[in-house]
Parts: sequence; structure tokens; C-alpha cells
Amino acid sequence: MITRTLQSAKTKLARLRGLGRDTSAVAMVEFAFSAPIVLGLGLLGTETAYFTITHMQVSQVAMQVADNASRVGENDILVSRKVYENDVNSTFVGAEKLGDNYAIFDQGRIILSSLQQNADGGQWIAWQRCRGLKNHASSYGSEGDGSSGTSFPGMGEASNRITASPGTAVMFVEVSYTYEPITPFDFYGDTQIEYTAAFNVRDSRDLTRLYQTTPASPVASCGTFSADRPS
Repeated sequence: MITRTLQSAKTKLARLRGLGRDTSAVAMVEFAFSAPIVLGLGLLGTETAYFTITHMQVSQVAMQVADNASRVGENDILVSRKVYENDVNSTFVGAEKLGDNYAIFDQGRIILSSLQQNADGGQWIAWQRCRGLKNHASSYGSEGDGSSGTSFPGMGEASNRITASPGTAVMFVEVSYTYEPITPFDFYGDTQIEYTAAFNVRDSRDLTRLYQTTPASPVASCGTFSADRPS
């Protein structure tokens, strides 16, 4: 009995001594330590790529709306082009198509302004149309601002102010978008993405007002918040 006990003790002691030299589970332990780091870096890389692409997409939406709005109007080369409410609505539909994957009108708002010169030679916002559910007002002025006098400086940042020349207009676009992460972690927080774009109108345009069709088209008023396509 004593001999068996001694042999059992020696066996256990040998196993304990060999445990220090056992490397059979090293890979598993290393993986347990490194997996969270690798996973975190992967998620960060994915979020960064999506964040960058979203920035680019919102910028492209702003450029497209300004460019398209600068081209719209009835096709009559003999008179100044009239621009209709339906033309503005169609421009917003184009933005919807481009920003569909990013829910541009559910998470954002597009503001389109017609910047022109008033009778005093100053800058003014002749009309302004909006679409999107986000509660965001223009950062550079509302419809009617600068209708008289020369105090309204134009639109855009003070260091890069946009102004309209006599007899023409600038289509100035603001896009404000709330970015939502695609990973469980808010690496960039509740980020607001904002871009502006401006294009001078391409042809001679009737600058007096926006016209209506018969039957009347919906007006994308900046006092309403909607992501629905104008019908």
C-alpha cells in the first residue's frame, strides 16, 4: 500500500514538473489574448472605411443637386428659361436615388437656395426649397434674406463667400446628414456630416420666381420635414 502511494505521489510530481514544459495550449492562450485586439482593429477599420465612404457620398449628393438645379428649366431657347416647382422636386428625386443606400432623406436634409442680386445690387435668397426629415435650418440664410440693401454678404463660410453676378443666379446647396455607425461601437460618436456646393445657372433664366404646373406640383417648403418623394 505504501509503495503504491509513493509511486502515485512520484507520478503526480512528475506530471507537475512536466507541466512547466508543456506548450500544447500556448496557441489557445495567445489567441484568447489577441482575439479582442484583432477584432477591435477589424471593426475600427470597417467603421473608418464606411465613415469615409459616407462622407464622399454626402459630398457627391451636394454636388449633384447643385449641378442639376443649375441646368433645369423649360427648353425654350428664345426666352429666359422658366423653372418650375416640379423641376426642383425632380432634382430632389435625383438626390434620393444617389443617396438611397444611406437613407439621405431619412437621416438628413437638403436645402437648395437660389442666390441672386437684388435691385440694390446686394445679395439675396430669392427662393429656398428643402427636403428631409432632419430638423436642420440653413446655416447661411433663409428665403427672403437680403431682399433689399447690401447688408447680406452672400452664402457660405466667411473665408469663401459665394455671391451671384448681375442677371444670373447661383444654386447653393447645403446637405446635413446624421451618421449612424454600422458596428456596435461608436468610434466616431454621433457625427454630423455637412457639405455645401454651388453652381452658377447654365443658361439665361427667368429669375422672378418659381412657376407652377397645372395641376400644381407639391412645394418642397423648408417649413415641412418629409422624406417622401413629391407626388
